[in-house]
Amino acid sequence: MNEETFAGIGRPASTRRQAFIKLMWIGIWLAFMGAPVSDLVNGGHAAWPTALGWLGLVAFVAVYLALVFRHTSRPLASTTVYATLAGLFSLSVVLSLTLGSEWLVLFVYVSVSAGAVLPLRLARWAIPGITGAMVLIGLKTDDPGSILPAVVIPALLGGFSMTGVRHLVRTTVELREARATVAQLAANEERLRLARDLHDLLGHSLSLITLKSELAGRMLPDQPERAAQQVADIEKVSRQALVDVREAVTGYRRPTLPGELAGARTALAAAGITAEVPTESPDVPEKQEAALAWSLREAVTNVVRHSGAHRCVIALTQRQTLDGPMLELTVEDNGHGGSATFGNGLTGLRERVTEVGGTVITGSGKAGGFTLTVRVPLGSAS
Repeated sequence: MNEETFAGIGRPASTRRQAFIKLMWIGIWLAFMGAPVSDLVNGGHAAWPTALGWLGLVAFVAVYLALVFRHTSRPLASTTVYATLAGLFSLSVVLSLTLGSEWLVLFVYVSVSAGAVLPLRLARWAIPGITGAMVLIGLKTDDPGSILPAVVIPALLGGFSMTGVRHLVRTTVELREARATVAQLAANEERLRLARDLHDLLGHSLSLITLKSELAGRMLPDQPERAAQQVADIEKVSRQALVDVREAVTGYRRPTLPGELAGARTALAAAGITAEVPTESPDVPEKQEAALAWSLREAVTNVVRHSGAHRCVIALTQRQTLDGPMLELTVEDNGHGGSATFGNGLTGLRERVTEVGGTVITGSGKAGGFTLTVRVPLGSAS
């Protein structure tokens, strides 16, 4: 699903296109207004009641759309919500009593509005109350036995369904916020770990360099040979510190297979692609794991950006070959990729895999999409 076109669940529309689409999803249910419209067109009312009926219907629809659409985008003040809902209810009562049973359908929209904008503890009482008022008015019609069942069930079902949708939206928003919090905590923890590692790596070395620098400074006028020895020690310690820092940074930058599997699961879900991703990965030597991790990242990036796929299957399979045990990574989608030549990304990927004695195979998938297969040896690289 393209987020530039569709606003996500629980998110307000940020563009005119998103606002229009949300308004269409809300307004599509106005199709049930056919009974009041038909009554105004063919009901045989006088000119003055017909004009007032059209005015009341247009006002009802406008207020209903404004209330539900605005509240789902940005919650309104409680007093505004209660006053608007009371206005819709009053308009429904007046139009139903004056123009006939065809107008009882307005109570269904009042019930849906109550489920959409009222707090849940109030909505579960307001919806039956609105339905009860509709029943009382409907009993005054000529044939309540045939009219009421057609509107009572939609009023109750529509109102309580809307409360369920609101609960789903609230849960989705809370889940999104929780994910953002977890990501922030993980980033903070990573910063703390980096700070601790750098302190452990450089604290002793920098202290030693400082001490030997002071010694060399005191020895330099009278004992140049001993000062030169201290300077040589400083150079040795600083070189070792540089090596330690490079190894540490390399460890931070090296992707891991479990991390890339988790990242693939998140990226595919965010793109609206149904994914099958392994939850565990076997033990792999460091260099081979890095090659597989980079391959997985490149493959998932291509699926998300270029494939147009709706489904992606990722598999890790251990195989015994004539060259020894191999670990095979397969990424298959049902997009429009087909067979592809090696571009810059796939060329770099093949070079990484070749360095550890592996192979890269590309081709069409079973569902007509694109399949990437990467095999690396589980032993030392060839």
